[in-house]
Amino acid sequence: MQIIYQGIDYLNEALKGSTKVLLVCGSSFPYLGIKDKIEHIGTPFMVFDQFTSNPLYEDICRGVDLFQITQCDTILAIGGGSSMDVAKCVKLYCQMSKDKPYLQQEYKDTGVKLIAIPTTAGSGSESTCYAVIYHDGKKQSVMHKSIIPDVVILEPKLLKTLPVYQKKCTMLDALCQGIESWWSVNSTDESKRYSKIAVETIIKYWREYIFENTDFSAEQIMLAANYAGRAICITQTTAAHAFSYKITSLYKLPHGHAVAVGLSEIWEYMLLNMNKCLEPRGEEYLWGIFADISKAMGCLTLEQAVVKFRQILTEMEITNPVAINKTEEIEILSHSVNPVRLKNNPVELCEFTIKSLYEIIIK
Repeated sequence: MQIIYQGIDYLNEALKGSTKVLLVCGSSFPYLGIKDKIEHIGTPFMVFDQFTSNPLYEDICRGVDLFQITQCDTILAIGGGSSMDVAKCVKLYCQMSKDKPYLQQEYKDTGVKLIAIPTTAGSGSESTCYAVIYHDGKKQSVMHKSIIPDVVILEPKLLKTLPVYQKKCTMLDALCQGIESWWSVNSTDESKRYSKIAVETIIKYWREYIFENTDFSAEQIMLAANYAGRAICITQTTAAHAFSYKITSLYKLPHGHAVAVGLSEIWEYMLLNMNKCLEPRGEEYLWGIFADISKAMGCLTLEQAVVKFRQILTEMEITNPVAINKTEEIEILSHSVNPVRLKNNPVELCEFTIKSLYEIIIK
């Protein structure tokens, strides 16, 4: 059972029983407001920050080597998704044989304590069982229940100095994850409970967080992102995320921005095409889910929820990508969608529909 602490003052409590720590952190660590606190934890630590923003398999191998050579027994990850991904993989691979590539070996729980301190409020990676690394130029998704961090410390002061655009994009990622998990065909009572908290909280505090930058709103958004991460860990993402990955690479947009510009179009399409329902619990059940999401967003009708989502994007000046050669780019995008992610979507999206939706998303 994951333990969640509110505030960096609980770090020493989280480190009880640890004798040596591998600190996995990004290049922003020296500028964080918690740097002094980390450097005076009273437990010996080694710093590992030699990895790229899209971590490579070779980066992970160096992290594993350092963990083993320095005889660490705990991993402390501080940062965004990249730091979390590296720390998770170091934990998973640290007891594997070096005679065979780690990616080809059976995943087992190593029992190594993993503590996570996220520096953004977005993906909720600190509460998921997923990590992404790149091997030979190809994206590799790593998944195992044991890489969910044992302890999470949420410190909202870390959000105070983030650039506003980064705050917008990461928060939108959390909101989209909460919504997508809620309507996923894999949803459970537990995941829906997490989604509800995430969506309601973000809708209530997003303006205060983005435009007023208050301590309390930062605390609430950080907690909401964590709940969205917990929800998505159970259900996985759906069509909006599947659509987003190539948008990110083609137009150099942050992940949250790329997901958000596609979500409302997919949402509206599903409401208009419920005869293509794939939800095994039935069409009536899915109508109820859309109604619950609308209520969480403070809307009286299903259509109003889509409109409100678009209004949020407009108010935050989150715009759709603009094509240079639209015909060619739509073709590239249409063939990029992962069919596995579409299986989680509650309404069928055929090839023609995917292309049609991209025609709307890309300006």
